[in-house]
Amino acid sequence: MYAVVQLQWHQYIVSEGQEIVVDKMSDDKGATVNVENVLAVFDEKGKVSLGQPNLKGKVVVEVKDHIREKKIRVTKFRRKNRYNRIKGFRAHKTVLTIKKIDVNG
Repeated sequence: MYAVVQLQWHQYIVSEGQEIVVDKMSDDKGATVNVENVLAVFDEKGKVSLGQPNLKGKVVVEVKDHIREKKIRVTKFRRKNRYNRIKGFRAHKTVLTIKKIDVNG
């Protein structure tokens, strides 16, 4: 069974036991969060439940860790003026583990 959920304006396809990386959440490490925005649920038998826009079910996730992504470099360069500027950026992310998909709410 897998579901389509909406977290922080992004949609993710999740199944039980899966780990996903999302934008930083304010919850502490080890906390359990109930995601109420379940958009669709797909069963092993091929049954599809679609919400209009949401279903009554929920997805239980656990905050596993808070990490930072690999650094990216952003550069500005103007030729003939000896101008070169380099900045770096590392995004803060949260690793979530999907514990349970509850269709019935």
